[in-house]
Amino acid sequence: MFSEMLAFGGKTNSLGRAEEVIDLVLHDKTRLEELYTCLFNDDAWVRMRAADSIEKVCRQHPDWLTPYINRFAAELSTSSQPSILWHLAQIYTEVPLTDSQKAFAIDWLKGLIATVEVDWIVSSNAMDALVHFSSDGSLPVPEIIPLLQVQQKHHSKAVVRRANKLLDMLMLK
Repeated sequence: MFSEMLAFGGKTNSLGRAEEVIDLVLHDKTRLEELYTCLFNDDAWVRMRAADSIEKVCRQHPDWLTPYINRFAAELSTSSQPSILWHLAQIYTEVPLTDSQKAFAIDWLKGLIATVEVDWIVSSNAMDALVHFSSDGSLPVPEIIPLLQVQQKHHSKAVVRRANKLLDMLMLK
């Protein structure tokens, strides 16, 4: 049912009926698995809306995603779909992680921004997530600086501005 709801949305770049799906999951946690399976739908727009919906559920109930963390790493970290990657970067900062899960997330995020050949929203969210992990003491600032410097050469002016802002912020610490 969620896949049909997420397929409908008027313009393809809209979130369509994602808010309805989010409300249904928030009222019945057992439906989270149904939403998770939509991340593997043949339709990229369904996958995008599912990723957005999961991240929004996570904002309210990060602990609900705990059983999915290892699955995210195994099943989604190699996705080529930017909307899945940027939402995954956001989710990693919101959920409780074990030390090994956090180490995986940090390495994965570092890999995303090791090159300028990364989607601009993925880059922005990965940079933000790495700074988050730095602020909680999980990642030394000197490990982030060279990655942010790579992103200063990104083709997106928004990414360059974000990298500059984060570098300035880190240098003040």
